[in-house]
Amino acid sequence: MAMSEVIMEETRRVQSAGKLLLAWYMANKRSLPWRENPDPYRVWISEIMLQQTRIEAVKPYFERFMKELPDIARLALVEDDRLMKLWEGLGYYSRARNLKKAAQILVRDYDGRMPSSYEQLIKLPGIGSYTAGAIASIAFGEPVPAVDGNVLRVLSRVLASQEDILKQSVKRKMDKLLTETMPADHAGAFNEGLMELGETVCVPGGPPKCGICPLGKLCLAFQQDLTSRIPVKSPAKNRRKEEKTVCILESGDEIGLRKRENTGLLASLYELPNVEGHLKPEQVASAFGLEPGEILSVKSLPESKHIFSHIEWHMIGYWVKINRNLPKDYIAAKKEELKTIYPLPNAFGRYTKLIK
Repeated sequence: MAMSEVIMEETRRVQSAGKLLLAWYMANKRSLPWRENPDPYRVWISEIMLQQTRIEAVKPYFERFMKELPDIARLALVEDDRLMKLWEGLGYYSRARNLKKAAQILVRDYDGRMPSSYEQLIKLPGIGSYTAGAIASIAFGEPVPAVDGNVLRVLSRVLASQEDILKQSVKRKMDKLLTETMPADHAGAFNEGLMELGETVCVPGGPPKCGICPLGKLCLAFQQDLTSRIPVKSPAKNRRKEEKTVCILESGDEIGLRKRENTGLLASLYELPNVEGHLKPEQVASAFGLEPGEILSVKSLPESKHIFSHIEWHMIGYWVKINRNLPKDYIAAKKEELKTIYPLPNAFGRYTKLIK
């Protein structure tokens, strides 16, 4: 088959899939908080939160965020620590910082409103092609695609594509195909339908539910028994492993914290004191700026592991009680304040839960 015939066949298949997809989505879409009132601000916040995060995990964060920061103006003015506390546990904290940066630009340049076009949206901090497409189509009805991993998986299977979906050239190809085939009058529902299908039926990390898929009659991967081999992804690079010793440093009703640098991993967040390597109990005092006579007790804590995109932290911990005030180079936080004031990243979650 000539290349032009292949492209025409793919176009026809995706157009046919679009009609089936819209009917299925309107009958089966889930009730989600951001869908109840899909104004541009709510769509924006939800799409940023949903990056790298499961829908069920996002729901309570979204509700809390909307209650405290219900509009662009209040997001632009929120204090950084409070914003990070609202985001605590969602991870990828640069997302929250970019939200505030974008909100400040919107207040300054757009009268506190979201721009309605893809081309304007993609210029804002933290908004890439997928998020710009999602906001423009869902909130404003602009017929532009929103191509994420779910969409790439669905399209690859429908077309039985053996191309690596992690390549930008493949993403651009799928983006172009959708631009040419998506229904202009139902762009938002079409994009949401593709996402919904990828999240609930043509699922990641397990066998797809082909028996209930509305696209079964069109899906070449299903017909050719290729769903276990498609989509094709290049192997992930090995993450660097780092050993750390974490310290819960307690003085009376206070816990010692530190604040991380303004750049780099977990920038500007608070943390439990930690050092490189796995220390023995007798090494703890000097490593954390203490004299042996100041220590009342040292208790070993469970091991913990946290995975970032490119690094793994392998942690051991100690709970150290001291008989003096916390040294001056620590932030003295009341235990209750760990729940309300200080944003602590999930990397230390196993240890902060012991305190809380």
